[in-house]
Amino acid sequence: MKLATSTLLFCVAALLALGLVMLYSSSMGDKGTPLTTQLMWCMMGLAGCLVMVNVDYRLLRKFAWPLFGFAVLLLGLVLVPHVGMKINGARRWLKVPHTGFAFQPSELAKLALIVAVAWYGDRYLRKMPTLQKGILYPGIFIIPVLGLVFIEPDVGTTILLAAVAGTMLLIAGVRWKYILPPLLAGTVLMGAFLWHNPMRAKRIFAWLHADEHKMDIGYQANQALLALGSGGWTGLGLGNSRQKLGFLPEHDSDFIFSIIGEELGLVATLLVVVAFVLLVISGIYIAYHSRDTFGLLLGSGISFLIGMQAFINIGVVTSALPNKGLPLPFISRGGSSLFMMLVCVGILLSIARRGRVVSPESADELEPGRVPSPQFS
Repeated sequence: MKLATSTLLFCVAALLALGLVMLYSSSMGDKGTPLTTQLMWCMMGLAGCLVMVNVDYRLLRKFAWPLFGFAVLLLGLVLVPHVGMKINGARRWLKVPHTGFAFQPSELAKLALIVAVAWYGDRYLRKMPTLQKGILYPGIFIIPVLGLVFIEPDVGTTILLAAVAGTMLLIAGVRWKYILPPLLAGTVLMGAFLWHNPMRAKRIFAWLHADEHKMDIGYQANQALLALGSGGWTGLGLGNSRQKLGFLPEHDSDFIFSIIGEELGLVATLLVVVAFVLLVISGIYIAYHSRDTFGLLLGSGISFLIGMQAFINIGVVTSALPNKGLPLPFISRGGSSLFMMLVCVGILLSIARRGRVVSPESADELEPGRVPSPQFS
């Protein structure tokens, strides 16, 4: 457990430090103080992480539904005119009164949904293999969250949350034969939406035919590939990116991975990928050694959330996936995302701190089916 927590902390610290350095580098030519704002969110996130480390994660089980209800309320408020902030045609933000901060409720909804699914899986563990308890009942609270995020619109986060929730249900014991029908239905509905949405349909076609659309709808993806390619093995040097000088939109948020490749090279981008892989492996190990089913599902959900979001972001930047608009965890500019990710890391550390350690001697003395008493580290 100590190795897993040490690896987790090292990876998060390295990614966080890289993110702040790259944000400073990528915003050199910009007006305003994005780095100052990010630093403030980072400090609040680290404070939240520290709080969660020292709080027993099992308390989240008691507050699962109040947290879920609060997250749904905020998601609803985002859609109210003159309440939610509309940026680039999407309502995804709430402005914090009397401050310069804007918060993205979908970030809180990620954690709230994971906690709710973990509570449900723990509560109905023995009945999860059935259709009613395994799919129909969880769908009652999962689908509304997906729907509210979807109509913001935020298709990328909707797909991410659906994938994380589905993975957690599988871990809880839902059978594949019950997962596949809603998966196919969701895929068909998503395909129909994309087909009848001109803007997103163009993104798909631009992704499939990149050379034909590199100067219009595929411009951003093309510029990201140019940034990655021009960096070579070791990069052009910190601060020497050319694409950040007005050529690559969102170079300090969703596409900051391409600036890392341009300035620090292929070696740095591969190290980022390795860091996320190690982070996910450490998180899964911590979840597996949790003291109860709630900790197992909660830790697994958080680990897959971070891993899947990083996978989607890197896939978009490298043109392996069509544009989804998801930030790179711990690195991209975005205060609410950074804050919630650090809180999630704190929960993982809380699970690790209260995980069970079974010695060979104590394992021999256990009665069949009895859960060993946890040893706190």
